[in-house]
Amino acid sequence: MMKKMILITGFLGLFSQSQAAIQLGQSAPDFTLTDQHNKQHTLSNYQGQWVVVYFYPKDDTPGCTTEACSFRDAINHIIAKRAVVFGISLDDVESHQRFSNKNSLPFSILSDPDGKVAKQYDSLGDYWVVKFAKRNSFIVNPAGDIAKIYKSVDPQTHVTTVLKDLSNLQKAQK
Repeated sequence: MMKKMILITGFLGLFSQSQAAIQLGQSAPDFTLTDQHNKQHTLSNYQGQWVVVYFYPKDDTPGCTTEACSFRDAINHIIAKRAVVFGISLDDVESHQRFSNKNSLPFSILSDPDGKVAKQYDSLGDYWVVKFAKRNSFIVNPAGDIAKIYKSVDPQTHVTTVLKDLSNLQKAQK
């Protein structure tokens, strides 16, 4: 009985281990990922601009579609704020192509098939054999630092909050 408890406790410990939590003000973890048009994007190439990075679980699911379409509908406001948007999930490029075409997404959605980038951003959900990106978002300032962190966002209201916070962050920077 004692051996079983030790084994179970050790096994469960594997799921609770994680790296240090991402913090406001730290340098945003750099990445290079491929988008739905087979174009590679490297975060550090966007220094000098505001960047919104949002992670989402799965293409073509209700909450993820709502969130992506909200970013689509707000893209002119985001561009007016001199910002770019990247959606990231563990889905492959082909899935992103279908999802982007179906919803007319005017921004890049990036494929992180092994979840390495999601893990760097404390946004990897890992339940036994199922891995997915958690619905978390980040605003990266022009210096490449994490300026805002959103955990477990509501896909229906998130973009409105991002726009407001982006405005406030930009005003505070002046």
